[in-house]
Amino acid sequence: MSAVRASGWEAPVTVAELVDAGPLAGARMYGAGENPVRGVRIVDELAVFATVAPHTAVVLIGTAASGGWAVEMAMRRAWEQAAACVIAPAGGLSEGSGEVLAERLGVTLIFVDEDPLIVAVRVASAASRPDAARTQLVARCATRLAEAGASARRVLGVLNAELPGTSVAFLDRYGRPLAGRRDAATGRWSAEVTVPGREGGALGTLVAGGSSRSPGWPAVVRTVLGLAVASLTAWAAQESLTAARDFALQTALAERLIATGPGEPGEAGKAGGAGAAARADEADGGSDEARVAATALGWPIGGPITAYQLRPLTPTADAPLAQALVAAALGQVPVLVRGEGWAGWSADGPEKLAERLRHCLRTLPWPCAGGVGAQVEGLQTVAESLLGAEAAAYVAGEGTVVRADRMGPAELLGALPTGVLRAPAAVVLRPLLEIDRDGTLLVTLAAVLDEGGALKAAERLGVHRNTITTRLDRIRAAGFDLDDAATRLALQLACHVMLT
Repeated sequence: MSAVRASGWEAPVTVAELVDAGPLAGARMYGAGENPVRGVRIVDELAVFATVAPHTAVVLIGTAASGGWAVEMAMRRAWEQAAACVIAPAGGLSEGSGEVLAERLGVTLIFVDEDPLIVAVRVASAASRPDAARTQLVARCATRLAEAGASARRVLGVLNAELPGTSVAFLDRYGRPLAGRRDAATGRWSAEVTVPGREGGALGTLVAGGSSRSPGWPAVVRTVLGLAVASLTAWAAQESLTAARDFALQTALAERLIATGPGEPGEAGKAGGAGAAARADEADGGSDEARVAATALGWPIGGPITAYQLRPLTPTADAPLAQALVAAALGQVPVLVRGEGWAGWSADGPEKLAERLRHCLRTLPWPCAGGVGAQVEGLQTVAESLLGAEAAAYVAGEGTVVRADRMGPAELLGALPTGVLRAPAAVVLRPLLEIDRDGTLLVTLAAVLDEGGALKAAERLGVHRNTITTRLDRIRAAGFDLDDAATRLALQLACHVMLT
């Protein structure tokens, strides 16, 4: 707290601070209230104004507050003496007249319902010890935050209710609001506090802003934001623990994120304190709620992401154990049931994710294969990456990981059900098989189609290029048009089936 105080904690309180969060809370204020308050003076007669020092809060009593004319004259004298504000008992002047007078003279006018003398004592205490007055506010905020419990929306509701004139929002690590007010980054000043996550990263950022000119108010706000960090980290830990025990919940949450994309947040907790935040929490939209939950779990929901898929090669009855092992190996990523195995996405690129997935395969007690999809921009297109990962996992062998962005014809052909396709492949290749007594022409055709040309096929088979050319002439003579793309595809599939 000492570092915060050095940046304005002990600066004089402003009139607005006294009304918004201090001893004048609940009073009616007319005017900007931006002047600092350095002292208090009780005025019972207009003649006393001659000894009023600048930046003094003037409290009217007696004849000085006896009617509209007296209050108006006191306001004029306050302007002449550069007083901070005028505090008058309610009823001495109409609310409308007071508002017009404050605007015309540029002097803040405050109406109070309590005994002005009691108000004067409280204001004097706050003016003489601004740090003590602000400490009381911080203590009240700490109590309210503890009552809010482990809920991001309730915490933001407390912050926006207890920090008047200030807008607070909780942003995820991509800078998008999760809870609070969207205008938190606007105003004359701003304050930020990072909310740490697991594995040394940032869960998000608390951002506050407002229009107060008080040099001490940003320091107070920053201190209160710091108190909220513990509640938000507790919320994230609680959400993570719940999801770790219930992978069905993870699957449902991940599917909602895939279906809705990143979405746009609402304004839960905008006003009304913890109660309003709780009601907004219950009524909030599905995609917004999913984003908040995913942030608590540390899942990547923005920026480049890459999908993965694990495919068990033998039936396993202990799926929760497999999911727990996957989560332990890959870190803060979703692990959802997908197809015959488990899938999800990570902020890692394809290369790093494939490496971590290989390590994961070594920790599993069952034989599995893995696939990694192409990197995509975010949740809007993660479904494409998941499909690629699923296809890659299908062609991968035991203990291996195949990347979708590196899958070639050989990997795709390796996934074909050769037993089912063997008869159709023999029909396609029948003219060739009738003249190919030793299988040389079939092997040559497969090599040419796989390698994309005669030269690389010759290198693969260890023969001269002219030998490949001669064999291709025999293949063409059997009735195969190797210049036709559809014919080449059919022949490549058939060759793979026959040679597997």
